[in-house]
Amino acid sequence: MEDRVSRVAMISLHTSPLDQPGIGDAGGMNVYVLELARRLAGQGVEVDIFTRATASRLPTVVEAEDGVLVRHIHAGPFEGLSKNDLPGQLCAFAREVLRTEAAQPLGHYDAVHSHYWLSGQVGALARDRWGVPLIHSMHTMAKVKNAALAEGDLPEPAARVIGEEQVVSAADTLIANTDLEARQLIELYAASPHAVEVVHPGVDLSLFRPQDKAAVRAELGLPLDAHVLLFAGRIQPLKAPDVLLRAVHALLARRPGLRSQLVVPIVGGPSGTGLDRPESLAALAVDLGISDVVRFVPPVSQAELARWYAAATLVAVPSYNESFGLVAVEAQATGTPVVAAAVGGLPTAVRHERSGLLVDGHDPQRWADSLTRIIGDDRLRLSLEAGALEHARDFSWEATAEAMVAAYSRAGAALRQGVA
Repeated sequence: MEDRVSRVAMISLHTSPLDQPGIGDAGGMNVYVLELARRLAGQGVEVDIFTRATASRLPTVVEAEDGVLVRHIHAGPFEGLSKNDLPGQLCAFAREVLRTEAAQPLGHYDAVHSHYWLSGQVGALARDRWGVPLIHSMHTMAKVKNAALAEGDLPEPAARVIGEEQVVSAADTLIANTDLEARQLIELYAASPHAVEVVHPGVDLSLFRPQDKAAVRAELGLPLDAHVLLFAGRIQPLKAPDVLLRAVHALLARRPGLRSQLVVPIVGGPSGTGLDRPESLAALAVDLGISDVVRFVPPVSQAELARWYAAATLVAVPSYNESFGLVAVEAQATGTPVVAAAVGGLPTAVRHERSGLLVDGHDPQRWADSLTRIIGDDRLRLSLEAGALEHARDFSWEATAEAMVAAYSRAGAALRQGVA
């Protein structure tokens, strides 16, 4: 019999769920943590999210909504630390997490759910101290990223690889976004198959929904008759927005008459190794001679992002790796088809020839082929739009939360029975 979970400590050390996605290290994981916490609270599970404070003005505790508290932990200087600097702050962060729990009645938390390997290190300590199960979500894995690096990108350091291996060994349950990620955990990190559970992320179907294309294009300053090829995400080599620009260059070389009808919005900000050369993508657009069709848009709210998706003809997700690909599912939920790299979790997030097109590799000519198919074939585009809506309905945060509560309960029962 599974035990009921009533309160969970979530750890998201290196990035706060309250941060604006698309800026710095904030991205899909931020959306994941907050949306999951909200849906867990809706099912009667209270959630405390522990994250590192990055400004002195931040309150110690923020009530994100009923049943969801975000706790800002002071660990190291507020500014100036990159993600690679944070291992040096793990002890300080862990101490404050343990101190917070110690001020509560015994058995305050029923489970710890950590996100990303840095959080998993803290979660492993909390697990042993509190006697509750550790459920861990990797979100990305160094060994997978290093096997598919973008040109000019830097490999993940050995310290991260070792840290991930330690977290995998310590966790009672490992949450994989897809079957592929589950296999990678087992094959690359020697995870016990019995410890791995597949739980797909969800999408807010009330927010990401079809909208009147003419109306949203008018509001966003986009021509009604344009082919709008959208990229949304952090601007860094891993996400490969340059692949879309190179594909657009190849497309215009074939069909120069399309130039007056083409708009390529890049929605997001520099992140990761992209911070080293924040102007490189704009410079590439100039070098390729397509700066007149490319529009750079700073990171926007989730509600505004939904409007950009709905306004687009297609959304491009050319990443070198994605554990799932929330952007792809969000876009499809608005009825917009996706052209995505056939990597990581994207073949799960996108149904090839049904809700979008998957492209093998990152060759600009191949990408131009797929872009051309959609913008040049109204029948195919309309079919993919319908398929995108249908496919997105398979993903909801409510279903994700239900599966997660069951995973928490099983992990707790197994730990108490001494078989975890």
